[in-house]
Amino acid sequence: MKNAFMVWNDFFAATELDAYEAYGDRMVHEKAILAVKGDNDDAIRITEIAWLEHNRETEDLYERVLQVVRRLNSEIYHFDVTGLERIQYTVYSGSKGGHYHWHIDHGPHNLKPRKISMSIQLTEPSQYEGCELQFQVSNSIGVAPRARGAIIAFPSFFLHRVTPIISGTRKALVVWATGPEFR
Repeated sequence: MKNAFMVWNDFFAATELDAYEAYGDRMVHEKAILAVKGDNDDAIRITEIAWLEHNRETEDLYERVLQVVRRLNSEIYHFDVTGLERIQYTVYSGSKGGHYHWHIDHGPHNLKPRKISMSIQLTEPSQYEGCELQFQVSNSIGVAPRARGAIIAFPSFFLHRVTPIISGTRKALVVWATGPEFR
């Protein structure tokens, strides 16, 4: 299961994580919607999100994330990656039953295919219960580490979920590196 995802710890300083979280908290959050609408979307996903536009305030974050993508891609994935989608600030709340059922990160149809997905943990693990980022490969389920600042990277076509949060609040930055269709 170690090959389902890669972990990079200690890339971001605590002050950077604090700044990203504060920026995300200041934004207007909306209920996340699914790319393909169903009868009961809440059974699949309950999260609040905000989109971090690439601007002067987020320039450093985007540059740092791009550094991670370039390094992981050159050393591990070797995908044809040409850009990033907007970074998503994601909030799972225990009071709202936050979760995201099994899925792959295929993205909206008008964008380039997602190649590499990343989740950057903003919350200390002691601040919430449940809400594990899990991966399914074959008959095994792997659980991503919960350390604050951990960058969890994986191919966007890997099946993954976020289990229901039991209490507290978990915040993360979600990143997708994109490129042309796979061949």
